[in-house]
Amino acid sequence: SFTSSLVGIAIKEGYIKSLNDSVSDYIEGMKGSAYDNVTIEQLLTMTSGVQWNEDYDDPQSDVARFSTHASNDGLPSIISYMRQLPREYPAGEQWQYSTGETNLIGVLVSEATGQTLSHYLTEKVWKPFGMESLASWLLSPDGVEMSGCCIQASLRDFARYGLFVLEDGKINGTSILPEGWFAAATRDQIAVPGSNGYGYQWWTFANGSFAARGIFGQMIFIDPKQQLVIAFNGNWPNATESELTKQRFEF
Repeated sequence: SFTSSLVGIAIKEGYIKSLNDSVSDYIEGMKGSAYDNVTIEQLLTMTSGVQWNEDYDDPQSDVARFSTHASNDGLPSIISYMRQLPREYPAGEQWQYSTGETNLIGVLVSEATGQTLSHYLTEKVWKPFGMESLASWLLSPDGVEMSGCCIQASLRDFARYGLFVLEDGKINGTSILPEGWFAAATRDQIAVPGSNGYGYQWWTFANGSFAARGIFGQMIFIDPKQQLVIAFNGNWPNATESELTKQRFEF
């Protein structure tokens, strides 16, 4: 969800022209891959149609292997791994969760802006919105932010980020994102089997509320109608929620 907002900021600043642009327009190393025909918007909504296995219990799944992938083609490890994946569905037709694609979004923002994600987030949101504490972002083995996870920040600052979103990305009265960005990012862009909906890297609910959700139970929940932000950490024994927990969060 953080990485998604950086895409919006990069569009506002002119680094990214359109969500309809191809992923490989911005990431040279993805040319010739299945992502040639995938738009940035399809990447944000997890509808690329590119094959991916997100099984956290399978040591041979893509999500287990990609972060330790050793590149042998001279490309950054994330690009090297993602460019080899085959197409499974036509782009735009099927939703399939992929942490690898959120990492690819981060690479795209860095390539477009010429800045690391840490620096871009610091300069555009963390400092100007007045976050209380320093934060960190874990890196891949070759030194690239793992933008599908791994921001380490205080719980109070996660809540502040929720306020930033609730206030439509405004800093000193002016939004740093394109007009209507969060309205689009936090509404149902695609239906999710067995759940509610999905926007631009946000989980969406039928009553207009939405959430940033991570494995093991952490969440930033936002309800614009009630002007409500709730941030909490978790320590689930498994990466995905139990059926009981899932029912509790069917808002």
